[in-house]
Amino acid sequence: MSTETPAPAVTRGSAPRGSAPGTRRARSRRRRGRAFALAFTGVVGALLLVGIAGAAASTARGPRATDVQVDPAAAVAASGARLIITTSQALKDVTPEQVTITPATPFAVDTAGRSVGIRFANPLWDDTQYTIRIDDVQGVGGGPARTIEQTFRTAEAELFVLQRGDEQDTIFRTDLTGEDAVPVYRHPHIEDFRTTSSHLVVSVRGAAPSDERGSFGPAALVVTDLDGGDERTLPLPGEGSITNLQSADRGELVGYTFTDDSLGASGGRESMLFTTSLKDPDAEPVPIEVDGADSRVVQWRFVPDSGSVLFIGFDGTLWLTDAAAEGATSLGTALALDDVTASGAVVERAEGLVLLDLTTATDAPLVEPDTDAGQLRTVQAVPGGGTLRLSAPLDADGIPDGSVLSFVAEDGTSSVVATAPREDSVIRTCVSPSGRYALWVVAPDIIANPYDTYLLPMPKQSESHIVEIATGEPVVALSGFDSSWCRVPPQ
Repeated sequence: MSTETPAPAVTRGSAPRGSAPGTRRARSRRRRGRAFALAFTGVVGALLLVGIAGAAASTARGPRATDVQVDPAAAVAASGARLIITTSQALKDVTPEQVTITPATPFAVDTAGRSVGIRFANPLWDDTQYTIRIDDVQGVGGGPARTIEQTFRTAEAELFVLQRGDEQDTIFRTDLTGEDAVPVYRHPHIEDFRTTSSHLVVSVRGAAPSDERGSFGPAALVVTDLDGGDERTLPLPGEGSITNLQSADRGELVGYTFTDDSLGASGGRESMLFTTSLKDPDAEPVPIEVDGADSRVVQWRFVPDSGSVLFIGFDGTLWLTDAAAEGATSLGTALALDDVTASGAVVERAEGLVLLDLTTATDAPLVEPDTDAGQLRTVQAVPGGGTLRLSAPLDADGIPDGSVLSFVAEDGTSSVVATAPREDSVIRTCVSPSGRYALWVVAPDIIANPYDTYLLPMPKQSESHIVEIATGEPVVALSGFDSSWCRVPPQ
């Protein structure tokens, strides 16, 4: 019997499993392999040479812009918008001295790899062409320095305005002509509203339990997107009233003061400050309390560009704390809080109005205007510098005779922005996010213009006049008393 193992059968037409080293087929395969290796090496070498030549040519030419990113609408609406220029090669750090922005506006600059970022410290003017010029831009590998220049046009300004009606109240979204106003939210009873970058937050009251004049139904905070859709209701601390609704510049955060319906001799929460995040639909309101201090709040503000809150307690103490009420700092006593910026506040002390530096907790006097406009009523900071001041001129008998809205520059130079006669009442003043416009709400013929019966009562006829601050040129007059440009309700 044979012990040899039979060779495996080869199917006709199939490829053999291998070839002996000395066969003609094996030699042919080795020749093809060497040819492929030589060809591959040649291609790689050619590509490498092309890459080196391209890099050398790019370095010889210097950096050039290959892409620009900017959101023209966001640049108008809020501070902190960025313009990012991507270039053809990695860059040496760009300094602020190399950058010129026209029209001028405060900025910060950073460099990362092939990109230069310009962060605008203030919102930009609407419908305006901006030019960014960066001189002496140089790659990290050396080569010539180049100038990079880019231009873009900002979006047209828009705002939300609340109009109260006999049957329904309506929040409109409008441009500065007022001709294309679009209703975005309606409700039978809107007390107040605020906006964030993504949401409308509306303080409403439900149907009154009776037809008795001045009665109110339950309070609620309604949240929608900026088109009025995706409506939901925020959790509240309990059954009660909501006042002083405000929104933070960033972080989708709102705050308000809350008073229990059951407030009485036995106690309850009165004018207590709460904040709520809009990011979490189920987020519970967070009380802002300082250990050992009265929890009732007279006035309060979010500090722009931060997560801090500034408020005056019922005992007159001025507190600065974060939105979680941790690390509260006393800043003395205050009678009123006119306005707050990222670095300071306009505060009325017992000795008068002062500018409070929030970083050093020191006071400085308000700049005296070069023209006396009368009895000072309110002061608001204008982004970019200066203040907007509402005054009442006095007649020979010392009686207020109308209203004057003035802009006072940092050096005291003043100019009249708008005036109103004695028979009209100025309810409030606001400044647009960019600081380009002033908005002031006028109730014409106030004697014959009765107030409504809301918790936040307003004259039934109110007009929001928008004026350009630099020129005093009227822009538009809109029906309504409340605007998204206003950070606080009428006081």
